[in-house]
Order: sequence, then structure tokens, then C-alpha cells
Amino acid sequence: MHDLEYVFIAALNQYAYCPHRCWLMFCAGEFIDNQYTIEGTILHDRVHTVSEENRESTWQIRAIWLKSDTYKLIGKSDLIEAENGEFYPVEYKRGRKGEWDNDELQVCAQALCLEEMTGKTINSGYIYYAHSHQRQLVEINQELRQSAIATIEAVQMLLLTGTMPKAVKTKRCDGCSLYGRCLPQATEKVGRYQEAL
Repeated sequence: MHDLEYVFIAALNQYAYCPHRCWLMFCAGEFIDNQYTIEGTILHDRVHTVSEENRESTWQIRAIWLKSDTYKLIGKSDLIEAENGEFYPVEYKRGRKGEWDNDELQVCAQALCLEEMTGKTINSGYIYYAHSHQRQLVEINQELRQSAIATIEAVQMLLLTGTMPKAVKTKRCDGCSLYGRCLPQATEKVGRYQEAL
């Protein structure tokens, strides 16, 4: 690990979605709302009210901070549940089940923090999708752990160097609130530009 301040767990999600978007948000300090980010903010305003309760045999606590000194991670959880001595994080998202795999990295990063804080192995977590009111199981397996650790290291390197990743046009650009800032199609056109002889 690098000698670096703590990285926000949400930055892993942004990096996996688009490294250029992560750079714009966490290096350049840019953020612009669109319909999707506003809906996400409204959803998280509701779930980020600190509370604790028991629902049948499940203990629930909302909006607690998670931290890992090992991975230099920090972030606020949406919901942590415990049942039969097993803990698992639940991340709330506005979209649809299985839409993007970057949400799984965020759940895994929360699990890594929770493991360090509780001393217990976390085997699963969930993503709750507000659009469909469904939970998606996230298995915290070795493959996902390695992917999360590699993403942590990539974000740390991005923050250390400040090197701007190239903007690349993908399907994900269609929902990105920062599309107007990076204009990935313009970057491609400039790269193909040749003066007529």
C-alpha cells in the first residue's frame, strides 16, 4: 500500500464505472447533478439517517462510518445487518438489479472494512435497488476481493499522481452527469483529425 490519506469507498465505485469520471470528481473536484444523481441523493438522504433497530431476528444499523487501516478506506454505510452472529453490508442504489458490476465492488469494500472492524469474515452483502425494490446478493468471494483490492490500488495511484485517464466513449456515458465535461466523442474526433494537404 502507498503512503496516502484514506480513500472514500464511493471512489472505487466511480473508478470502476469510469476512471475519467473518478478523476474529474476526486482530483479535479468537479460534480454536476443530473436526474440520476438527484434521485440517488434523495434515496441516500432517507437511508443516511442514523438509526438502530431489530426486525425479527435481524439487527440493523444505518449510516455508520466504516474504516480500514489496512486498505486506507473510509466511507459511510447505508445499512449494516447482523443475523446469527453474521454481519453483512447493504448498499442502496436507485437503478435496476444487475445493471452495473461496479456496485458489487462498493459492497466488497464495505465488507473489507467491516471485517477489520468486527474481526469476523464477511461472506456476503446485498445491493438494494429502489427501482425494483429487490435485493441482489453479492458473494464476497476471492475473485471479488482481488478485484476490489486492485481497484483500491488503482484509485490510490490516481490520487497520488493526479494523472488524468483518457475519456473513452462507452454505453455508460449516456447516464453520466459529467458527460458535458469530458466529451469523449470530441476526444476521439480530435485524435483522428488530419489537415488536408
